[in-house]
Amino acid sequence: MTDQASARRATLADVAAAAGVSKATVSKALNGRDDVAAETRERVLAAVTALDYRPTTSRSGAPERRALTVVFDIPASPYILNVLQGVLAAATEERLDLLTRLAPDRAVRTQRAAAREWVAEQRDRGVAGIVGLTLTAPLALIDAAADADLPFVMVDPVDTSHPRMVSVGSSNWAGARTATDHLVALGHRRIGWIGGPEGSDAARDRFYGFSAALDAAGLPLDPALVRADRFDVATGARHARDLLTLPHPPTAVMAADDELAVGVLATAHELGIRVPEDLSVTGFDDTPQAAWTTPPLTTVHQPLDGMGRMAVQTVVAMSEGALPASRHVELATSLTVRGSTARAPQGAARARQ
Repeated sequence: MTDQASARRATLADVAAAAGVSKATVSKALNGRDDVAAETRERVLAAVTALDYRPTTSRSGAPERRALTVVFDIPASPYILNVLQGVLAAATEERLDLLTRLAPDRAVRTQRAAAREWVAEQRDRGVAGIVGLTLTAPLALIDAAADADLPFVMVDPVDTSHPRMVSVGSSNWAGARTATDHLVALGHRRIGWIGGPEGSDAARDRFYGFSAALDAAGLPLDPALVRADRFDVATGARHARDLLTLPHPPTAVMAADDELAVGVLATAHELGIRVPEDLSVTGFDDTPQAAWTTPPLTTVHQPLDGMGRMAVQTVVAMSEGALPASRHVELATSLTVRGSTARAPQGAARARQ
């Protein structure tokens, strides 16, 4: 070994080359992962000793630890809590410390210098990557993470068009199409829609799936029966009142998420409208609360836990040098039929006081 080579500090790549394995395998061996063969681990440790390899440290001088940052806007949301469940399970399996963060101020998310500082703070804590849950305005953070070579994966992003974004979601179009087909098959011909924000890709795709099902059934899309707003219970209740007090109200309402659907059920109960005898209601997400509404909610099942798991697995793979197979991964949805849907009532064009 030359004086120049001996003066240079050994790197993870040097250890990998000496042991004849990948950098990812070296990392796994040094972190005690049980998916590394004993013989391979011995080769790695022998190379570490021969090269006098020492792991790098953070800017604070403390040894780096394998960790994962998960950042989100609304921790109280049933949707977020269910995705977090999957994130936690996958982080535990990967032996990652999980650091939970509320989304930084909008200025941090939109200004490059502030975003770089926030990302640097996460790196100093030894994170392997970042998972963002439906963050609004995350683009500066995504760019800062990419520039720092720190994997950043979004779950169900509002906008998937950013060229550096890697994301995990579900088949929103197909899920909404399936739920609407279910209502059509039950004989409903006036179906109301209460959707999410117009700027949300997921909300848009769900509306497109709803529209496609109506078109396939030869049913007109009545603008008077369409609403778009926030994903929350109060919004669902407010728009349901508008729809259900029309001179010719819908016999079914499809809500673009379960919280909106809970609002629809509450308003129907307040107005004395029986569900499902007078009105069928569907949701989207299949959060645990859907099984406990009165009646239990028919809804599109999103694999929320699976989306969280997939995001963590993607971050880990990217941190070990792998490129994601696709910039946006969609997991399949399915329809969970419960007691909130039934055949359309006779005299569907009834008026309500």
